[in-house]
Amino acid sequence: MRDSVRHFISELVGTFALVFIGGMAVVNAEMRQSPVALLEAALAHGLIYGVMVSALMRVSGHFNPAVTLGFLAARRIEPIMAGVYIIAQFMAAALAAYAIKGALPDDIALAGRLGGQVVSLDVSAAQAIALEAIATFFLTFVIFGTAVDAERPKIGGLAIGLTLTAGILAIGPYTGGSLNPARSFGPAVVTGELAGQVVYWTGPIVGSIVAALLYDQLFLRRGIEPVTHGPVSPDTVT
Repeated sequence: MRDSVRHFISELVGTFALVFIGGMAVVNAEMRQSPVALLEAALAHGLIYGVMVSALMRVSGHFNPAVTLGFLAARRIEPIMAGVYIIAQFMAAALAAYAIKGALPDDIALAGRLGGQVVSLDVSAAQAIALEAIATFFLTFVIFGTAVDAERPKIGGLAIGLTLTAGILAIGPYTGGSLNPARSFGPAVVTGELAGQVVYWTGPIVGSIVAALLYDQLFLRRGIEPVTHGPVSPDTVT
């Protein structure tokens, strides 16, 4: 029970930080009509993600339902624990959106959609799903390569945060650069603007599962994940 609580709180804090800091950056850029709004949003999300992953990866460090489902598909997290993670992630995203709404005047907070995303009219739904899937594929692939692999480079969350930054910079003009169903769903629930949720769920989940299975089957040494879950790492015995 205590282990579940630790994981729940870890995911709650990490996801809240990601949605709050990233969302505030989006709202601030929108309010100032910044000419580099995309860069500001990408850096804010990437920096806070990398920092929180580094701080909490000893306990969890997903902060993203798509990543958790990728781990579940690769059988590197127990189903019950995956449920704990996902509940915490969605709760945290909604709480962060409410925090932004409560901390700022309505006209400012809602003008930036509380940091939520919107799909551009320049792309179809299928194209938007593909973009989200590809960007999230890279994110989960890097998570496995730098946080799961026993032979990973000891660089903390730096590579993971940079991958999120790069993903947002690449696809942000077309989808808003979600790569995370919770990050999109939290602000959408609070604002009531649910358009595009199919894109922000389908693309990241598919991309993450494909990346997790590919890395797990092709690059990781085989090992048995502890039932208690603990820090995620494969058996290092050859």
